[in-house]
Amino acid sequence: MFVYQTAIRRRVAGALSLGLAAGALACGRTVFSYRPRTRTYYVRAEAVLWNYMPAGYDSVTGQRPPAPWGDSLVYRKLRYIGYTDSTFTTRTPEPPWLGILGPILRACTGDTIRVVFRNATGKPLSMHPHGVRYDAQNEGALYNPPRGGGDSVTPGGTYTYSWLAGRESGPLPSEPSTRVWLYHSHVHPEEEIEQGLVGVILVADPTRADPATAVPTDVDREFVTFWMVFNENRPGTPPRDEEMNLKHAINGLFFGNLRGLVMNKGDRVRWYVTALGSEVDLHTPHWHGAKLLLDGQSYVDVIELLPGSMKLADMVARNPGVWMLHCHVNDHMAAGMYTTYTITDVPR
Repeated sequence: MFVYQTAIRRRVAGALSLGLAAGALACGRTVFSYRPRTRTYYVRAEAVLWNYMPAGYDSVTGQRPPAPWGDSLVYRKLRYIGYTDSTFTTRTPEPPWLGILGPILRACTGDTIRVVFRNATGKPLSMHPHGVRYDAQNEGALYNPPRGGGDSVTPGGTYTYSWLAGRESGPLPSEPSTRVWLYHSHVHPEEEIEQGLVGVILVADPTRADPATAVPTDVDREFVTFWMVFNENRPGTPPRDEEMNLKHAINGLFFGNLRGLVMNKGDRVRWYVTALGSEVDLHTPHWHGAKLLLDGQSYVDVIELLPGSMKLADMVARNPGVWMLHCHVNDHMAAGMYTTYTITDVPR
């Protein structure tokens, strides 16, 4: 059992053992006991037709996007889709802002994450997690010779992954109440990430989360953003079309088509800011109209990202209005890597 303690006046760091808990009791402090559990998710990889601009126009300017990026919008992609049970018939609800990302997998520190993965595509795939503990059978990455297990799930196949959200997976007592980690396919990762097989794992401190849902209790809203230039070029693509097929997207959407980033005045909002990709994926997300506390350390309005970045920023929605959120790299802005977020005038 993981045991966490909170002092009456301050949080006691490192209270993760029964011995420390006993000491805390002797000193008159309160002790919070959390019994880790297994959280099961059902995820299926599916082929989809993905539209990078479903509104058909730039939602920020109200106009058609400029050539060449708006000349081709719909592509064959792959997605991780969440379901409610092993029948894979009823999809789990997902917010509109999730875009192309797979289901959010939540856990508290100490929990086991169990993922029943079904591959409904025509190629071998996997699920490889960052930030959690696993053995070779549950790594979700292909080697030569193959290790078996979940390293390469065949078309039509099913594999159940087991990952431990250990102490190093979750936040320290001095850090914000959650940590964000990426997961993605890792049979041919450079191809499969481009195809859309990406999602996040959120690991919460159980003293600052609802034990039933692993949702943090010290924030009112959470948003996940994933910044990447999706390269839709294929062998044989004419050179004149190559720029058109570079989709500078947030959660797989561009030119203001990422919707649903709405909050009320006074809301405590947590942004999970992630990226993958290639050498062009050097991104600088910038929030107009707000300052954010980056990883609990300093206030910013721009965050620097590299491929593989997984960051967290908190803001209080004090400034009602519709505000831009965009990458500050000039050619990325020109190619549509922006959207808006809205703070309503409705009080929290």
